[in-house]
Amino acid sequence: MPVLREKANKLFFGDNISALKILLYEYNMHNKIDLIYIDPPFATNTVFKADNNKANTISMPNKGSIAYEDTIIGDEFLEFMRERLILAKELLSNKGSIYLHIDYKIGHYIKILMDEIFGSHNFRNDIARIKCNPKNFKRKAYGNIKDMILFYSKTKDNIWNQPYLEYTNEDIRRLYKKQDKNHRHYTTVPLHAPGETKNGLTSQPFKGILPPSGRHWRCSPEELEELDKKGLIEWSGTNNPRKIIYADERIGKKMQDIWDFKDSQYPQYPTEKNLDMLRKIIKTSSNKDSIILDFFCGSGTTLVAAEELSRQWIGIDKSPKAIEITQKRLQFLLNIYSREIQFIDITKSID
Repeated sequence: MPVLREKANKLFFGDNISALKILLYEYNMHNKIDLIYIDPPFATNTVFKADNNKANTISMPNKGSIAYEDTIIGDEFLEFMRERLILAKELLSNKGSIYLHIDYKIGHYIKILMDEIFGSHNFRNDIARIKCNPKNFKRKAYGNIKDMILFYSKTKDNIWNQPYLEYTNEDIRRLYKKQDKNHRHYTTVPLHAPGETKNGLTSQPFKGILPPSGRHWRCSPEELEELDKKGLIEWSGTNNPRKIIYADERIGKKMQDIWDFKDSQYPQYPTEKNLDMLRKIIKTSSNKDSIILDFFCGSGTTLVAAEELSRQWIGIDKSPKAIEITQKRLQFLLNIYSREIQFIDITKSID
């Protein structure tokens, strides 16, 4: 094997189980990876092709080059995943997380597998990802517009940078119903909190007003005076002060476990995932000094997002088409960031 350039980003061409073993046993990367995202085959028994950068998922199309073959199904597929997830756990650091993207048909089996390998106590979320707009399905079932992401950590000490979503106009109208003279949306919150502090500053009068019985001011009267000078206190008709909170000064709303990150309408590769979604995952579950791994990297969306966010990354795929598209996408970024990529062809080493 070639000497690993420690600080270089790495793109492996070849079977990912071989590459994972190389990372563990030859390059000693045990406990070094902070974040793994994978979008493995979904056991669909389908051949995926790409023709002139137009991806399709027809089982036996007449034209186009094969992107990958999703032909391992049933128990064989579960064993295929088990072998790789066991190695993935060894690579994860103690503050590491894994996000496994899967569909509704096989996801519940993979959940049991993940519980076994990573421990049910390290299960964090089953995220529902809205993948497309509603379709006019003819089958006797509800429309299928979502897939799932299983989120596990290796320990309870996983990296977590709280993610937020920007408020929509509807959110602002609902949560910040008032407007000031400059048409800024705002709401108000009480300036007092439960509990008495009989001898403390927060029990003292503010502009001659004491906090209600059984409550105390949230800050000292001096700090309340400063808020009032800045115009951040609204006085009710009954002389009740409330703090003004402006919508445009908030960082947004905390992300929940239903995500609206739809697939690209014009993918370069079958199953190409949403770049904004990968950016959000990487920002949330890694730091600037983290290493990111995607061992089913496909068209390289994880690697592109990691590159943009200045994270070190490792990508693995055995599809020549996937490697070709990934290299093209990364080359564009290299022209901007000028960071080094080490390409490792393990098909030659193993053969």
